[in-house]
Amino acid sequence: MPTEIQYLHHSGVSVKTPNHFFVFDYDGTPAEYDRPVFEPHSVVFVSHRHGDHLHPAIFSWKKKSPGLRLILSYDITAEKGDFSVCPDETLSLEGMTIQALGSTDEGVAFLVKADGLTIYHAGDLNWWHWNGESRDYNLKMERDYRREIEKLKGVEVDFAFVPLDPRLEDAYLYGLDLFARTARPKIIFPIHLWDDYSVVNRLKSDPRAADYSSKVVEIAAPGQLFSF
Repeated sequence: MPTEIQYLHHSGVSVKTPNHFFVFDYDGTPAEYDRPVFEPHSVVFVSHRHGDHLHPAIFSWKKKSPGLRLILSYDITAEKGDFSVCPDETLSLEGMTIQALGSTDEGVAFLVKADGLTIYHAGDLNWWHWNGESRDYNLKMERDYRREIEKLKGVEVDFAFVPLDPRLEDAYLYGLDLFARTARPKIIFPIHLWDDYSVVNRLKSDPRAADYSSKVVEIAAPGQLFSF
């Protein structure tokens, strides 16, 4: 059975494996995705509290589908999920293992193992190198990001959802580049695109990404479906 992935919007994605259905960081778009059909072993993950990663619709999904599991970052206190996870915490649940990494912004990143697959969703864990920030800030950001990504060394990641933020200008690929060279994922989905899909083509033609650009999925619009 293939793995089916839908790019929802921004950092939101769904992943359907043979026995599980996952939703990560739904932000309310596409609107027609307001309530997916939940099957047994369905889990909604929220990496942190920012509005571009968390939409209140997920809490209504839970009310209508009692078997649905909500796994929320520790910084989300307004609503109660089934599980709250902190950095470096590991959770075993219904045939899956969930490991949380720290973030360089807020919340956590997720490493999920299920059905023989390993899925990584970064949330806002990224190398946020801002050209307008101080040298000390950017050096600290690099150190913090490298520390977290080093935890993935030797992990065989099948599907990775990693920020590729066009606002970072020439530093837009720093985080994805380090991740790709450390974790060596099989398939990379750029996320956190702010509706600027041209940044995906920019990456695929960037000489700095030549070693892994063939692994990068060409996302062009919300709602795209992919099968692997």
